[in-house]
Amino acid sequence: MTDLRRLGASDLRIAPLVLGGNVFGWTADRAASFAVLDAFVAGGGTMIDTADVYSAWVDGHAGGESESMIGEWLRASGHRDKVLIATKVGMLGEEKLAPAAIVAACDASLRRLGTDRIDLYFAHRDDESQPQEVVAEAFATLVQAGKVRVLGASNFHAARLKSAIEVARAAGLPHYQVLQPEYNLVSRHAFEGELQDYCIVENIGVTPYYGLASGFLTGKYRTRDDLSQSVRGARMGDLLAGKGRAVLDAMDAVAAENGATLAQIALAWLIAQPGVTAPIASATSARQVGELLGAVDLRLSDLQLERLTVAGA
Repeated sequence: MTDLRRLGASDLRIAPLVLGGNVFGWTADRAASFAVLDAFVAGGGTMIDTADVYSAWVDGHAGGESESMIGEWLRASGHRDKVLIATKVGMLGEEKLAPAAIVAACDASLRRLGTDRIDLYFAHRDDESQPQEVVAEAFATLVQAGKVRVLGASNFHAARLKSAIEVARAAGLPHYQVLQPEYNLVSRHAFEGELQDYCIVENIGVTPYYGLASGFLTGKYRTRDDLSQSVRGARMGDLLAGKGRAVLDAMDAVAAENGATLAQIALAWLIAQPGVTAPIASATSARQVGELLGAVDLRLSDLQLERLTVAGA
C-alpha cells in the first residue's frame, strides 16, 4: 500500500481507495461482509464509507442495515481505531437536512455503528428547502459535541457547495471539507470543470462514488446479450450506445500493457485525477477486495492516462 493521502485540509489521512459499504447487509451477508472488511484492513485500507439509507431500497429493509453490519464487525474485530468511518444523512425519510433530523440521524448512526464518533459525516444530498446557515449550525453542534470529526457534502453542484462553505465560514462554523460526487471514466460531467476546479483551489478532498460505473468498467457488459445479467441492464445499454465501447477498448489496451484488470485500470485512472483523494469501490468477496486494492499501487503512464481520458471525453 502506498503512503496515505491527506483528505483535503482536514486532519484525516487515508489510503487512496475507500471501501464502499452499500452492499453490507444486502448483497453481502454477515459472513461475506466480515470477510470483505477483514481483507480490506489486512490489505492496508483505512476508510469505510456507508450511509444511513443503505439499504432502504430493498424490500423489508428500513435503512441502517449497512451501518449495523459494520458496527457488528467493529465490535467483533476490535478494529475501530484502525479504520475511519464515513457515513451520510439526508436521504432517509422526508425531513432530509432539517436540523432536528440531522441531529437525530447522527445519534441513530452512532448507535448502529457502536461507536462514539463519526470520522467523516456527509450531507448525502443538497436540501434547498433548508437555509444553508441553519444546516451548518446543526452540523456544527455535532462537531462541537465530539460526535463528528469532519464534514462532507455529496451530490452538491458547484454553486451550492461554494455558497454552503462561504455561509459556514462567515458564521465561524465548521464547513464541508470533503466532496463525494459521481465520477468515473464514462460519467464525468458532474465533477469535471467548475466543481473540480473549486475543490482543487479550496483544497476540498474528493472521494468519488460509482468508480466502476456500477460494474460497466469491469468489462462485464460488452454486448446487448450481456445486459440481461443485471437489473442495471438498461443503464448499461445507454453506455454501450454512447462512448462506453470506446472506453472499454482503450481500457483493454492499457490493461494488457500493465497486466492489470479493467477494474484496476478504472480506479487507477481516478486515483491519478487532479483533486481526487480516493475513489470508492464496493466488494462482495475477499478476492474482489484484493483486486480493487491492486489499483492503489498501479501507476499508469501519462500517455496511458491521456488515452483513457480522450476515450471517455
